[in-house]
Amino acid sequence: MLIIAYPRDADFLARAPFEYQPEVELVIIDLLLDDERMLLYAASDLARSAPRALETGRRATPVEVTLRLACLRRLMGWSYRQLESEVAGSVKWRWFCRIYDRRVPDHSTLREREALLTSTTLHTLNDLTVQLGAKTGVTRGEKLRTDGSVVETHIHYPTDSGLLLDGVRVVGRALGRARAVIDGRTAPAQYIRDWVRWKKPLFRNRTRQARRLARQIGAHNRQRKRKKGQKAAISQKKMHHLYRTLIDIAQATVAQAQQVQPLLMQTGSREALALATTLEHYLPLREQVIGQSARRVLQGEAVPATEKIVSVFEPHTAIIRRGKSAPRETEFGRKVWYSEVDGGLVSEYRLLTGNPPDADQWPLCLEYHQALFDPEPKTATADRGVYTPANEDCAKQAGVAEIAWPKPGAKTPARREHEAQPWFKAALRFRAGVEGRISVLRGARAGCGDV
Repeated sequence: MLIIAYPRDADFLARAPFEYQPEVELVIIDLLLDDERMLLYAASDLARSAPRALETGRRATPVEVTLRLACLRRLMGWSYRQLESEVAGSVKWRWFCRIYDRRVPDHSTLREREALLTSTTLHTLNDLTVQLGAKTGVTRGEKLRTDGSVVETHIHYPTDSGLLLDGVRVVGRALGRARAVIDGRTAPAQYIRDWVRWKKPLFRNRTRQARRLARQIGAHNRQRKRKKGQKAAISQKKMHHLYRTLIDIAQATVAQAQQVQPLLMQTGSREALALATTLEHYLPLREQVIGQSARRVLQGEAVPATEKIVSVFEPHTAIIRRGKSAPRETEFGRKVWYSEVDGGLVSEYRLLTGNPPDADQWPLCLEYHQALFDPEPKTATADRGVYTPANEDCAKQAGVAEIAWPKPGAKTPARREHEAQPWFKAALRFRAGVEGRISVLRGARAGCGDV
């Protein structure tokens, strides 16, 4: 059952075997987390942990404790196991997390409870923190610096043969499990008479055959790059033959899964329904991989990046090119856009879809800043990717006094003189600080998956 907080124990620190006074920074953070709106947003997410979490069940970890433990973990960069160990053995952290002398939740419970907090709630909590910072004088919102970064997903380098193999492997594994789940009574009438002969081709795992072809394609591709003239043309035909065979295997695996899925639904057991859901998730991805491989390799078509899938396990991964030098010219992940104001507060962060231009983000940054702070920023700065005449006009119309965006390419004498002004250079020095802020945020994220 959901509970908001443990009863407040004002004498907890006084009962400690030694005298302790919390640090000033910790007291300030403690006061910020006392905002009732933060608890309400977090409680709305944690209430979805069970169908009747508000009415029945054992008493769960309180909302206040969950929120403070999540903040502490990110603040210190700890793993969930380290968080459990540190809080259990520290009077300071027990007081801060409002656990007092009660048992600290297990690290798996900490991970599951924190995972219930949605991205919308976390973004709202960040907005409340920025607003409290403005109210207490930490920031005035007079300076705004923005920049983007790429968070790479953990995938292997995408190739057509590798993606086809991944799909055959994951679907073949599901078919192997389905073979032990489906009962012969659920088979169509024409197959019941010979169950042994029926189940062998339908549940066949073609992973070994696909893996052998993928290796041949990789070896042949390395050899093909060294050939010229007529030998290169013959090698290209052989490559097409290998790919066509691998695509046929992938299509046969999809056909098997399409026949097995309704049989799993008819079986109706929990394991069968789970396997049917797995096939339902992967089949559209498999068909997309087969389609793009056929278009690229067999038909020689240039498939747009927006229509490609580069991982069947991380289908949200985008292909991102930002003009970097080799070997970082192409990145695979998600683009994140950050805005930071004076006082060191990250006022906004957005997860972008695909690989949109940096210049398109400025109007949204300005609109979001105006929603958080009453006045518009006096200084706005970013790198040269944000500069466009339209963005400069947008900032001027909003009342931004100092716009420090370096103009890319050739510059007129008037533009060089404009960018040589002391306030422009000072704003660029302020802009450089966002790189360090992004580095800190990415470093904090690195420990999130460690349990």
